Amino acid sequence: MTSVLASTRFSVLDRSRTREGRPVGEALRDTVELAREAERLGYHRFWVAEHHGVPGVAGSAPTVLAAAVAAATRTIRVGTGGVMLPNHQPLVVAEQFGVLESLYPARIDMGLGRSVGFTGGVRRALGRDRHAADDFAAQLDDLLGFFRGTSPTGVRARPAEGLTVPPFVLAMGEGADIAARAGLPMVIGDLRNRDRMRRGVDRYRERFRPSPWAAEPYVVVSGTVAVAATPDAARRLLVPEAWSMAHSRTHGTFPPLPPAERVEALTLTARERGFYEEGLAGQVAGTAEQVAHELETVLKETGAQEVLVTTSTFDRAALLDSYRRLAELFAG
Repeated sequence: MTSVLASTRFSVLDRSRTREGRPVGEALRDTVELAREAERLGYHRFWVAEHHGVPGVAGSAPTVLAAAVAAATRTIRVGTGGVMLPNHQPLVVAEQFGVLESLYPARIDMGLGRSVGFTGGVRRALGRDRHAADDFAAQLDDLLGFFRGTSPTGVRARPAEGLTVPPFVLAMGEGADIAARAGLPMVIGDLRNRDRMRRGVDRYRERFRPSPWAAEPYVVVSGTVAVAATPDAARRLLVPEAWSMAHSRTHGTFPPLPPAERVEALTLTARERGFYEEGLAGQVAGTAEQVAHELETVLKETGAQEVLVTTSTFDRAALLDSYRRLAELFAG
């Protein structure tokens, strides 16, 4: 354990990735079980994500899943990474988080993103178009207004009004500017592009305006972290997700995670191989010593107060072992 890692919060974002040959419901139950383990290991937060119409992801209703996670745990903070605000009406989002906070006081986080449905069909099903994200800043103001009782609509969001549910902005693109202007904590990824991450963090800090939600900038860096006994074992943890990403970029469908050994036996096209190798490159993966060094570098470069880990793989035992080894680095 180093002083840098020991003074940094570590949290988990789980996307409820489905696995080949396994029922979809198992992915959701695995998320709840992972939350219990993360709490036991000393992680600070456990967040769930929002995806629609994706075969490889079971997490489509983050506030519902967050309720299940909060019910199954006792102390860890629970939230979303994130609710995609352009997909929803701010009043409904305020009400949902108001219910969560009322049920699980002082444990709920409200991570908010700007993405809309990935395909035209999903956007139509949601009643949104591809320009919905353009109004994110205004939607964010509306949402926060419901908590503070200042909504220009005159509608009282119950039970949200008067509650404090910490909001976070997932900073993709101009998200850093929006987070800074609103005076909110920012979550930024990914760990593979350190230069872009540093520029985003610097921009956020330079433009941050204190608010009732945060007096000072708060930075969470997010990305994949894989820890194993050997570098090769850590790399194999990355294989299923890297292949799924490569498949999605070459075939247009994001599939369930396959076993690493099946991926390694495939004959890939040159284009598939390029995307696959890209998915493996630049991740924070290796032995505990190697990962500690990489994370120390990232934290010193960004000054981030927190690391949000988003690792996915087919082998759940290996995944849990990775989270345990990482916890040993920051918890001693």
